[in-house]
Amino acid sequence: QVQLVESGGGLVQAGGSLRLSCAASGRTSSSYAMGWFRQASGKEREFVAAISDSGVNIYYANSVKGRFTISRDNAKNTVYLQMNSLKAEDTAIYYCAARYGAILGRYDYWGQGTQVTVSS
Repeated sequence: QVQLVESGGGLVQAGGSLRLSCAASGRTSSSYAMGWFRQASGKEREFVAAISDSGVNIYYANSVKGRFTISRDNAKNTVYLQMNSLKAEDTAIYYCAARYGAILGRYDYWGQGTQVTVSS
């Protein structure tokens, strides 16, 4: 129903910044909540940030509060994750996800992921 494609990953030095993008296609809707998740090597996938369809409701994991910012542009069917003050522990594959309706609940659609590597 919905296809998601992440971009913007790469190699960055500790303390630097990076912006990830997630483009939605297919049968998209402005009623979709969007989220970012990440999975480091040897670790379970964890929640990073989420934003409601209107952009009013936003949630962040404690580990990224004050450093990461999630936003969306519904006209472009795109959600962003601005990452500042990056640390080596932020190294992971970052995934974009979507669900219809409320921001809380199971996410039904997932992208393929984009690698973020922070060097120290």
